[in-house]
Amino acid sequence: MGTRCAVKDFLLQTLSSPLPDPRSTASQVIAKIAGIELPHKQWPQLIGSLLSTNHQLPAHVKQATLDTLGYLCEEVSSDVIDQDQVNKILTAVVEGMKSSEGSIAVRLAATKALYNALGFAQANFTNDRERSYIMGVVFEATQCPEVKLRQAALECLVSISSTYYSKLAPYIQDIFNITAKAVREDEEPVALQAIEFWSSICDEEIDILEEYGGDFRGDPDIPCFYLVKQALSVLVPMLLEALLKQEEGQDQDEGAWNLAMAGGTCLGLVARTVGDDIVPLVMPFIEENITKPDWRQREAATYAFGSILEGPSPDKLMPVVSGALSFMLTALMKDLNNHVKDTTAWTLGRIFEFLHGSTMETAIVTAENCQEIILVLLQSMKDAPNVAEKACGALYFLAQGYEDLGSSSSPLTSSFQNIVETLLTVTRREDAGESRLRTAAYEALNEVVRSSSEETAHVVINLVPLIMGELYNTLSSYEKEKQAELQGLLCGCLQVFIQKLGASEPTKYAFMPHADRMMELFLHVFACRSATVHEEAMLAIGALAYTTGSDFLRYMPDFYKYLEMGLQNFEEYQVCAITVGVVGDICRALEEKILPYCDGIMIQLLKDLSSNQLHRSVKPPIFSCFGDISLAIGENFEKYLMYAMPMLQSAAELSAQTSGGDDEIMEYTNLLRNGILEAYSGIFQSFKNSPKTQLLLPYAPHILQFLDSLYLEKYMDDVVTKTAIGVLGDLADTLGSNAAPLIQQSLSSKDFLNECLSSDDPLIKESADWAKLAIGCAVSG
Repeated sequence: MGTRCAVKDFLLQTLSSPLPDPRSTASQVIAKIAGIELPHKQWPQLIGSLLSTNHQLPAHVKQATLDTLGYLCEEVSSDVIDQDQVNKILTAVVEGMKSSEGSIAVRLAATKALYNALGFAQANFTNDRERSYIMGVVFEATQCPEVKLRQAALECLVSISSTYYSKLAPYIQDIFNITAKAVREDEEPVALQAIEFWSSICDEEIDILEEYGGDFRGDPDIPCFYLVKQALSVLVPMLLEALLKQEEGQDQDEGAWNLAMAGGTCLGLVARTVGDDIVPLVMPFIEENITKPDWRQREAATYAFGSILEGPSPDKLMPVVSGALSFMLTALMKDLNNHVKDTTAWTLGRIFEFLHGSTMETAIVTAENCQEIILVLLQSMKDAPNVAEKACGALYFLAQGYEDLGSSSSPLTSSFQNIVETLLTVTRREDAGESRLRTAAYEALNEVVRSSSEETAHVVINLVPLIMGELYNTLSSYEKEKQAELQGLLCGCLQVFIQKLGASEPTKYAFMPHADRMMELFLHVFACRSATVHEEAMLAIGALAYTTGSDFLRYMPDFYKYLEMGLQNFEEYQVCAITVGVVGDICRALEEKILPYCDGIMIQLLKDLSSNQLHRSVKPPIFSCFGDISLAIGENFEKYLMYAMPMLQSAAELSAQTSGGDDEIMEYTNLLRNGILEAYSGIFQSFKNSPKTQLLLPYAPHILQFLDSLYLEKYMDDVVTKTAIGVLGDLADTLGSNAAPLIQQSLSSKDFLNECLSSDDPLIKESADWAKLAIGCAVSG
């Protein structure tokens, strides 16, 4: 204990060191120790000793103390420090930020500390006087001559915008003046934060409007203050000016981020926030600049156009876009500037993404212009990698618009062979590794195949051996990173082909001769040991199992060890989750024939559930997988009941205790509950009409209690509601009159069922109708 105290005393003394490195290290170590000790009510005097003489200290010690307070606020959660100490921290921090503090280093440390302390300041921001005082000091710091301090102050404003959005309305005019001046006159790091402030406000308002569904200006209870709408007439011109501040070569640099990009991103968020209102404010800028000799003006106009395509209604955009489409196609072919072509191809992709498809009343892509669009996009795939990549993206969205046509022919059919050959040529370009070009070409190829009609099935069948040949070539002669990328793309490609060709009998028949060779290739790929490839190869094998059905059994002896390896892969948990999904696919394909492999699979799944190492996101699909296994092997699941049911029971109890958490917790809880319910559903269905049905009776009271708790708590999403009422039906259907007294006592069979019977959701209502019928039979039986 004495040593511990001595170490802490030495650390506090080191904050006074004349050397910056020891001070900085001591600050971080003190904060780490505080993160461990303060939650356990240890080191209670720390904050007091940091603050006691702070106002009298030399500048370098003040700076170190403020650094320590900032790190401490990063390490410790806000409920660990009481309000009195929070007030003292904020007072010290805000005092350190003021212009009366002579040292810029101290002011900068204080401003960074405030950024970390904002989460602690809930009570202070609720108090009008304290909030205005803090905001005033932040505003003052945005005008400091030192660029790093202005940047840090604006970073504080960005954080305030998301943490205390509801308190911003009185300050918005001042903030607009500060941010507009920064964007127009300041250095780039400061200007970027100024734009980020408005992007953050857009994010807040988009979330609120999506949650409450629409425009609620008349409703005082909806916490949207329409700050973006209020600032629109001055905000949009400021962002349009930013679009003209491009940098040469920005499109080739994948990590590039500058004022023009930030301005376009923010403009897109503004369009999503205010909808139709943005169009008349942006169109004059586009019309004025789109044909100017200076490439910067043409590119900015095109970027502005592409940025506002998500948000406004199709009715508002269609007339504008219809007139611009032909111009855009010409610009993509003939403009001499790489940046302009890059942005033009991106904008075409946005047009096809948001304004093209079977749901649109007016067609942007018609029989007349479709061939011209295809020719221009294919020609652009021969351009520089960044332009070719955007052209592939545009083709991806063009094809996606035809995906739900079913078997009827799309306008792409007549050019299908040409499109496929061009995309394959792109994947083999020497420079296909630049600007994500190879990936974009394969993604476009996949989407073109997904949306293809029966007329072009023979082309897809011919593609299978071609892509298999490319996959075989990757097994040797590639450096590891390139090999993994290529194998992942090619396995993803084959997965799409399997799904497409497996969807109808004639094409499935033509595909089947390739299945053995394909499985052999996937097993070779597993031997290469790369996580991303494992994911793609597993997904392709899941598709193959679904398509080959019971014939998949012949692959199991060689494949099983890789299946087991996937289930054991805790580190790369996405691989584990996908493998669990593939177990479900194989269960549906093999049914009872999977029985010889079930002991090994169940042992591994139960180990996964018991592990603290495995990422929680894998647990819901594991529970669902219990249901898949049970449905496949029927009453043979009996031997696993004594292990699976207690696991399900404790998970159900745990999930009933997490109500009222934040959105992320509730989303996970709903996934977990749905997985548990799918397991129960599968187990009940698999024991129906079996002499072993009685084995499930002891579990019925707990399951009904779980359903009742879900109903009483009201935190279910529609998917869980549907599955839950389905389980009630499955329980009644399988256990019949044996469970009748239990069912009649449960809330689920009355109030919950009645609520679902009158649901607006047709799937919930259908599930409830079936449950009502099953309960009726059980009770009368």
